[in-house]
Amino acid sequence: MNTLQLIGLALQLSMAGILLSVALQARPKDLTWLLHQPGLLARSLLAVFIIMPLAAVAVALVFDLPRPLEIALIALALSPVPPILPKKEIDSGGAPSYTFGLMAVTGIFSLVFIPVAAWLLSNTFHRPLEVSNAKLAEIVLTSILLPLVLGIVLRARASKLADRLAKPISVVSSVLLVLAFLPVLWGEGKAMLALMSVGTLLVIIALYAFGIAAGHLLGGPDAGDRTVLALTNTTRHPAIALAILHTAPNPRAELGAVLLVFLLAFLVSIPYANWRRKALVDRPSTKKEL
Repeated sequence: MNTLQLIGLALQLSMAGILLSVALQARPKDLTWLLHQPGLLARSLLAVFIIMPLAAVAVALVFDLPRPLEIALIALALSPVPPILPKKEIDSGGAPSYTFGLMAVTGIFSLVFIPVAAWLLSNTFHRPLEVSNAKLAEIVLTSILLPLVLGIVLRARASKLADRLAKPISVVSSVLLVLAFLPVLWGEGKAMLALMSVGTLLVIIALYAFGIAAGHLLGGPDAGDRTVLALTNTTRHPAIALAILHTAPNPRAELGAVLLVFLLAFLVSIPYANWRRKALVDRPSTKKEL
């Protein structure tokens, strides 16, 4: 196992643990809640799987970005279901039912969408993007679906144990996530910074600001739903992006670019999350639970 694979594994495990720590507070019906909301389901899939990938492709075509950043933007746009976000979304006023339901639906849908979209982009725009279906299924299962189901089942059967485990799992997983970033920052830090000019930085910020706005507008009348979809639309799964980039011509450069863009997207979302938290935390949701 090489360094790239070790970093990808650490990202998978850390994000699985973060998601598990939050899922320990969820309910079984949260996983299927979104299936009973056809309008919100359609708008969610539109934002995550159509609008954001097309926006990333448009940016790559219109602007003269460094090649690693160009590839990273497209790969991340094809990599939905960010397990790092549920706690942030819920803390910002999002309903657990939509948060976990959206993760489950997008995780399953991505198994079909990502290979097809990567093939189309690779052949149409000559980007070296392809993904192993087996590897994609492994990432979605181990870092998304399995932690979701495990956390919900444990909560239903042993709520006190779930309460005791949530915080330690969250702390350990967060430390592992930081450790996964350190080798890249140490080895590729200068190269990562060299990719960024003022113009490039502004383009990436504008792209993710657009993603937040699109998710917010398509979230519908419920303020919490708008928050969840806006945050989901901007923060993507870096381990899936790395799986897509395994055939890239310069994988170490692409790895640094993916993590750089991932961090920038996360930073762009912070002001929005803080605004929504102040506006929504003390406001009761209008959502009707099933």
